[in-house]
Amino acid sequence: MVLAWYMDDSTTDQRLPHMSPGALVSMETVAALGVNHWKVNFESYETDGEFRKLREDEGYTYMDVIEISPKKLPSYDEKIKMFYEEHLHDDDEIRLIIGGTGYFDVRDKADRWIRIECSQGDMISLPTGIYHRFTTDSKNYVKAVRLFKGNPVWTPINRSEETDSHRARQNYIESFSLVGCT
Repeated sequence: MVLAWYMDDSTTDQRLPHMSPGALVSMETVAALGVNHWKVNFESYETDGEFRKLREDEGYTYMDVIEISPKKLPSYDEKIKMFYEEHLHDDDEIRLIIGGTGYFDVRDKADRWIRIECSQGDMISLPTGIYHRFTTDSKNYVKAVRLFKGNPVWTPINRSEETDSHRARQNYIESFSLVGCT
């Protein structure tokens, strides 16, 4: 089951939960930000009819698998720092976790971090233009299926004054009634 919570202000190890006391967030609150979640049979996702239908319905035509760990990902330390930089994308980010546990952090309407814990069988979709970041938990391992519409694009657009006026960000703000939020 996916859990979400408001993060504390600690700057210690990003891989720790960083849960503020009493700060659980409902998945309805997360969904209001445009973040969707599904439970998928991670052991048979390649032949699962519901997973295939979801891919077809949403137009996800490209799929690959990434293993994020010191042993599997070249330049792991560099990459994990890059994934944790606050950024947005020109496309949705959709991941199915098939091994390990990771955290997707997203900004709420008040610009506070909400941490979403995803593990085996959790599929999450972050909408185009949402500020977010990612990290593994303290076990340093996540294996995920990445889905894309058309050719894969992995280009993060790191948050800055310029990204607040980026087309993808402005569309996100308008789509999810965040006018007045940056």
